[in-house]
Amino acid sequence: MLSELSISNYALIETLQVQFDSGFTSITGETGAGKSVLLGGLALVLGKRVDFSNINDTSKKCIIEASFNIENFNLKPFFQENDLDFDSHTILRREVLPSGKSRAFINDSPVNLTVLSNLGEQLIDIHSQQQTQELTNDDFQFQIIDALANNSTTVLDYQHLLKSYKTTQKQLNDLKASKLQSEKDKDYQSFLLNELSEAKLQTIHLEALEIEYNTLNNVELIQSELTLANQLISTEDLGVASNLRTLKQLFHKLADVSSNFQTLSDRIQSVAIELDDIYNDIESEQSKIEVNPSRLSEIDLILQTVHNLFAKHSVNSVEALIDIEAHLSTQLDTLASLDDVISEKEKSLESLVSQLDASAKTLHKKRLQVLPDLIKQLETILTDLGMPNARFKLLLNPSETYLYNGRDHLEFLFTANKGASFLPLKKAASGGELSRIMLAIKSVLSKYQQLPTIMFDEIDTGVSGEIAHKMGDIMHQMSAYMQVFSITHLPQIAAKGQSHFKVFKQDLQDTTVTSLKKLSKEERIEEIAHMLGGKELSASAIAHANQLLN
Repeated sequence: MLSELSISNYALIETLQVQFDSGFTSITGETGAGKSVLLGGLALVLGKRVDFSNINDTSKKCIIEASFNIENFNLKPFFQENDLDFDSHTILRREVLPSGKSRAFINDSPVNLTVLSNLGEQLIDIHSQQQTQELTNDDFQFQIIDALANNSTTVLDYQHLLKSYKTTQKQLNDLKASKLQSEKDKDYQSFLLNELSEAKLQTIHLEALEIEYNTLNNVELIQSELTLANQLISTEDLGVASNLRTLKQLFHKLADVSSNFQTLSDRIQSVAIELDDIYNDIESEQSKIEVNPSRLSEIDLILQTVHNLFAKHSVNSVEALIDIEAHLSTQLDTLASLDDVISEKEKSLESLVSQLDASAKTLHKKRLQVLPDLIKQLETILTDLGMPNARFKLLLNPSETYLYNGRDHLEFLFTANKGASFLPLKKAASGGELSRIMLAIKSVLSKYQQLPTIMFDEIDTGVSGEIAHKMGDIMHQMSAYMQVFSITHLPQIAAKGQSHFKVFKQDLQDTTVTSLKKLSKEERIEEIAHMLGGKELSASAIAHANQLLN
């Protein structure tokens, strides 16, 4: 319930702080006194967008704060989902800064407007003439029936199943589309895989093959150059080996004469040993070199194959080709097992269809059971509200498809007059009749559903006399289950309130401000007398006011 409301710097309200009681509260005031301002401020703290023209002094902050007792509402899951601290005494605050920016808080934790609005919807139902149009909405009509049928858990279970069904259906469709595309690509992928497999990529060492290819392709040049190198080393008198032997002997003599030449002698000896090794290696290489045109052709074919595969797959390494080969193999293996996956998904879908059908059937059955009672309650209340010929016909027709709340199409038909045809509500009922029907429905719902605080904004427009009495009685009865506010121009309804507040304007120096005041018993008598007889208080008006209050 709304326990406290404070507003500062909003429209004609400079500062307002008021506490509210549980039960039924009536709010009255002359036309233009500022009741819409009060509702506007309340709507702002419940998440409505800011209209900056309503900020009185744009150099100051506008702050609106509403305190709620939410102990008996199952709202802990909401706070957990939004990472908020739960407190049975919860405070919503909205600040509009001079810069034009707006901030929102729940229990001093910053939140975005979506979170604030979602919580606000669960705390207060501000019911205006415009909101009466909800009556013609299928969602709202099902909400009424399901409240009486105690279907909330079943609807949630059905919606959970429907979500799983839609997800599984999409997955199955995607799998079938994937299979269809894969089958189109299968032949080409198989060709590519065979081409890669035949290349025996795992056995190819590209660098070694390229070296061997260059060697075989230049065998005559290599043989000629190695022979020349051999001659340069080994030719008598003129070869490097002969000259090195002479040099070695020379420095050996010098080392015997002076130890200063020993190092040079040793180095020449090392060169001679290295030259012998080089000569032996050249002879070894000569023995290995042979003309092998068949091996050259074989390597040439392998290299051409690899480079063609590089170009085809836009890669530049054998390792990349091996990865592509593995990927193609996996794709083809997946295609082979795709039928099994599709079969399992189809079984899951069949199971979900069976569960959905059972859940929808349960919803349909429970809804059918409560329709007569709902019709009886609504027609009884509307008779009291001056519509003795009001009749309802509620039809549940099966749907071919799964709807978000079952497999029912609802026809909410109504007639207000004897002999008139039943028509959909929006065609059969006038605005005033819709208001009374909405009040009747809210009255019924309050017994079956834990509704939030409800604020009726002039729902009594167009009625008077005994009907107004009945409307007031209904609101008073509703207040046994919930907190009810009624902004009203009718004294009969205002008198039914357990608490009574008056909205009024007053001039403070050169400024007009709107205020809200809780009335004492004497002030209530005076206010209701004014509502009955106008500005001039007569003894009969006061007596009538006393009678209404008693």
